[in-house]
Amino acid sequence: MAKAFKDLTEQEILALAIASEDEDGRIYGEFADRLRTTYPASAEIFKKMMAEEDEHRRMLIDLYRQRFGDHIPLIRRQDVKGFIKRRPVWLTQPLGVDAMRKRAASMEFETQRFYERAALRSRDAQIRKLLGDLAEIERQHERRADELQREHLTPDALGEEDEAKRRIFVLQIVQPGLAGLMDGSVSTLAPLFAIAFATKSSHDAFITGLAASVGAGISMGFAEALSDDGTLTGRGKPLLRGVVCGAMTAAGGLGHTMPYLIRNFHWATSIAVCIVCVELCVISWIRQRYMDTPVVSATLQVLLGGALVFAAGVLIGKFAPGAGL
Repeated sequence: MAKAFKDLTEQEILALAIASEDEDGRIYGEFADRLRTTYPASAEIFKKMMAEEDEHRRMLIDLYRQRFGDHIPLIRRQDVKGFIKRRPVWLTQPLGVDAMRKRAASMEFETQRFYERAALRSRDAQIRKLLGDLAEIERQHERRADELQREHLTPDALGEEDEAKRRIFVLQIVQPGLAGLMDGSVSTLAPLFAIAFATKSSHDAFITGLAASVGAGISMGFAEALSDDGTLTGRGKPLLRGVVCGAMTAAGGLGHTMPYLIRNFHWATSIAVCIVCVELCVISWIRQRYMDTPVVSATLQVLLGGALVFAAGVLIGKFAPGAGL
């Protein structure tokens, strides 16, 4: 059973403060370790904050030993009712650099506020003083965190971190998404329009496009997820890449399939062709925007490939044996 804060002795409060400082220091150390390769400036901030927590923990330990001896009971946040609890870092993955910074600021502010409120509620002068001192320490931590950010997050460092964010976004989201969108938008053209021009039936074309899109989405999703575990390439979690790739593949095929819900075949086909043009333009823009492909080259490559696949589907649908029957 958790114990109420008002029932803690001075010894227990000090032991709790020591454990809390130790836990916060470990969290900052975890942040620094995760960011050391991609965001070195922010990693340095968290290393300094970890050192600050360790120093204050040593100060608290010295005070404890002077007052109560060498044995420090292990009293954790979860052992005290109403005390601020920290969610373990390993249970909050993935955690981006911005989320880490916000969490660090919240940690310092929440602990400071808790000590201040606890000091106001306490009737014992010594306990009130102790809690006030702890609140001041946390206030100093918060100011020190701001100083460290200004010291290490220079404009150049922020520019490097922004570029690192962009690289990670491209590797983990854009690349698998673009591969899926290209596959779904282009590879489903041939079967969809082959059936459409062979049967002149919106229903048959819709069923074919739906099956091709969903099947391609599942296939591409598994292929991307199984391609590598992201450990060496930095491409992130396989499950995330697989979901992104599979979803974009299905979306790319369904985009020009949905018009065939319209019963009028000619209207449905005209709308589908317009959507195909939009899809190819979007693919060209993504390649130019995120993959640094020259706009003319990106447009010509995608449009030429899409046109060839589209033409193949139309020709097969019109001239294949049994077409139109």
